[in-house]
Amino acid sequence: MAIIVPCYNEEAVLPETAHRLLELLAELRTRGKVDDESALYFVDDGSSDRTWEIVEALAIREPRIHGIKLSRNCGHQNALLAGLFTVPGDAIISIDADLQDDPEAMHAMLDAHHGGADVVYGVRRHRTSDHLFKRVTAEGYYWLLGRLGVDVVFNHADYRLLSRRAVDALVRYGERNMFLRGVIPQLGFNSAIVYYDRARRFAGTTKYPLKKMVAFALEGVTSFSTAPLRAITLFGLFVSALSFMGGIWTLWERLVNNLGVPGWASTLVPLFFLGGIQLLSLGVIGEYVAKTYIESKGRPRYIIDREL
Repeated sequence: MAIIVPCYNEEAVLPETAHRLLELLAELRTRGKVDDESALYFVDDGSSDRTWEIVEALAIREPRIHGIKLSRNCGHQNALLAGLFTVPGDAIISIDADLQDDPEAMHAMLDAHHGGADVVYGVRRHRTSDHLFKRVTAEGYYWLLGRLGVDVVFNHADYRLLSRRAVDALVRYGERNMFLRGVIPQLGFNSAIVYYDRARRFAGTTKYPLKKMVAFALEGVTSFSTAPLRAITLFGLFVSALSFMGGIWTLWERLVNNLGVPGWASTLVPLFFLGGIQLLSLGVIGEYVAKTYIESKGRPRYIIDREL
């Protein structure tokens, strides 16, 4: 079994994370849930602080700790993939370095895996540790993905167990913009859910400010649903119908009732309205065109600089 931990500027929390996960590995081995080859792998996603230096020092002191350093910052999802596609093990568990996800849930994850599950999702029981804005927007986002037809597990992030068979199947997904929360359910293997309580960050600051959260949300929507494009088409038909009826009404008033409505409002308001709709529609279409452009270049998701 392998535990992979993506890291980006996590020097403040890394020693404690390593300590807790090593203790957990020892406990799992004592209970016979993992073998002696089980190890902990830190994936440094191009950190600019002392994260890699700490990983190197930990690896020297502890043979169960290994490190994978990416050549630059490639993003959380790509760091996860680098770990999944590189490390050995019949079962691989991914967990963030901030210690918010309860490591003790790995006991239940491994029990479910030994019971036949190839994918085990770690799911939060509640979001009381989040502030109101984060809680409302996160739950609203999961609801929106479901309404758009995206198969996701509600309140599941990237804390999960994958069997070797599941990882081998995941390798076949070749898109560069990988949204794992939507891809994993598509594997179709037997799955299970383990619920846990999420704690507050042990140290350091979040690596997902509002700008990154919005970008990640757009990534999830545009990677798995064409509903926004269809919505543009339907809205365009609706506006066209209104415009046609408005034109008929204008001609009727002018030709039958001999009434004219002079003034700039009747001209500018429709122009502003239609111009805004056109710009919004172009923006949505542009998101999909940009994804096609990025995928067509076929560049690697990540490049590994060194391994420990």
